[in-house]
Amino acid sequence: MLRRASKTVSLVAAAVLALAACTPGNPADGNRTIKVAYQKTDSFTALDTMFQDAKKEFETANQGVTIELQPIQANDDDYGTKLALALRSPSTAPDVFYEDTFKVRSDVDAGYLLNLDSRLKGWGDWEKFDDGAKEAGKADDGGTYAVPLGTDTRAIWYNKKVFEAAGVGLPWQPSSWQDILDTARKIKASSPDVIPFNMYAGKGTGEGTVMQGFYELLYGTGSGLYDPESKKWVVGSAGFKDSLAFLQTLYKEKLAVAPAEALDPNIWKKVFGEWFPKAKLGATVEGSYAPSFWQDGGSYAWPGYGQEMGVAPFPTQNGGAPGAVSMSGGWTLAVGAETKQPDLAFNFLTTALNAKNSLAFTVASSQIAVRADVAADPGYQSANPFMKDVSGLVAVTKFRPATSDYPRISAAVQEATEAVITGSRTPEQAAADYDTAVAGIVGGDKTIRK
Repeated sequence: MLRRASKTVSLVAAAVLALAACTPGNPADGNRTIKVAYQKTDSFTALDTMFQDAKKEFETANQGVTIELQPIQANDDDYGTKLALALRSPSTAPDVFYEDTFKVRSDVDAGYLLNLDSRLKGWGDWEKFDDGAKEAGKADDGGTYAVPLGTDTRAIWYNKKVFEAAGVGLPWQPSSWQDILDTARKIKASSPDVIPFNMYAGKGTGEGTVMQGFYELLYGTGSGLYDPESKKWVVGSAGFKDSLAFLQTLYKEKLAVAPAEALDPNIWKKVFGEWFPKAKLGATVEGSYAPSFWQDGGSYAWPGYGQEMGVAPFPTQNGGAPGAVSMSGGWTLAVGAETKQPDLAFNFLTTALNAKNSLAFTVASSQIAVRADVAADPGYQSANPFMKDVSGLVAVTKFRPATSDYPRISAAVQEATEAVITGSRTPEQAAADYDTAVAGIVGGDKTIRK
């Protein structure tokens, strides 16, 4: 009897163990919570919606698992700071997080991101992602540490009413920087209470200063920040000084906003929510995501934006080939290197970025699709009246240097623009200060004059 009873107990125990193995969330499995950190603002809720949907989907399919969403209310720069603080300690580091592409390499160097190579090989959807977009998630060792959510392009967005009042022909397509200045001066002459042409500058708007402003200028001169052949940072370029000089003209002639207003980190809210809808702004350089603010359900819903707004490529300095320049960035999802449950965290990431969730997020946030199946979807192609125009700019777009030094170099560029628009330095002086700063960041032997 005893042996029989023992056998019975053993069978029951085996059944319990087998059941436990098939039922995620058994207390014996320990912590089954995945912490997800991401950015959320009053005007950017598409990502929160995507994660809410993914949470429901994942928890239904994985009973006992809890997805703990940790939205961080902050602008881009503040979000990056708060995320960096969280990543420094295993006790606060999230399992999955929203990561700007330009931070990937520096955060890999800091040991914050998990290498995803082995897991991506087993994910069938990975082959549907654009090869160029995949590069944004790679580090210096060639491994992939983050999965792209979407990308974007930059263009000039302009208000047709303002342009018509100034007698500017439509559709507007400037062929050089001089065309931009000439048009801005016309607007200023016809409507003194209107801001003719906004271009972000200074440290207040952070990465927006360089991505929606300075880099369109710099790359349009034929110069650049980084020489990929020598793998050195460019200093002493005429293009850098010319770009600063353009900003100086724009601000000195009061064709842009007042310098004090330009330094406001939240100036973009006025651009999208007030100035354009009220025809108080002629034009600005902004991202392909601009319609997401104005479309139905957006933070600054504006039913007439499709008829009242126009979009044009940003021209090269003197109209030289290829005629226009754009910048692309984008964001990714990454898995924390300190996660105790890497497989579960990665599986949640793939749920968040499956075809359904990616399509909804891409349309809601007016992103450029990075999945072939999303790009082919009729819902994506008809998402807003400007999708074809901004998608076409991929042909002339540039990407930021993908190095771990880049965030500090970007800060030095922002300082140079602020010095010029506030009048504390001339373009030549600010460019010289930048050269000194770059040498201090990377070392003089890692710079090249050209």
